[in-house]
Amino acid sequence: MCCSASGRLNAFPVQASVGQVHVLTDICVNTEVMSFISFVCFAASAAASFVTAPLIEFLAALFLLFAYSTKFNERFKGFYWPLMDFLRCVSASIIFFIISIISVSKYVDGASKAAGLFGFITTIFFALDFYFIFNELANFLKGGDSSAEPPNTQDDDSDSDSD
Repeated sequence: MCCSASGRLNAFPVQASVGQVHVLTDICVNTEVMSFISFVCFAASAAASFVTAPLIEFLAALFLLFAYSTKFNERFKGFYWPLMDFLRCVSASIIFFIISIISVSKYVDGASKAAGLFGFITTIFFALDFYFIFNELANFLKGGDSSAEPPNTQDDDSDSDSD
């Protein structure tokens, strides 16, 4: 469900405004781009042992993007795809945060510092992505949009006093 705002919004019966779709698309694209930039920085640095985490997260994002763009997710009803995307974003933000701290504190070369910096930025993007996914999941589990008022079932002419 990653990185496809239209696929993400189609998965939940929740109405979204055009601005919200634009923000979700920007964040999803930014997470993929930042994962790739972090991968390149870690590959060029002395902290090359951490190159697998950005690579796996980038490939997982591409797989989920491919799955949603080809409607592959509709064939497998046993998986709850929004939850899978949520768990991927949570795990990615935790992993990127940990390897960024290690890269910045342990290694002294400039490429490791740049990889750590881009890792921190990627952590922020993944955290925003899982925040938005969590809000969508919560609204979906509540049964729709919580901002809508319940319909008024009482007539204007009826009197609430029953004397």
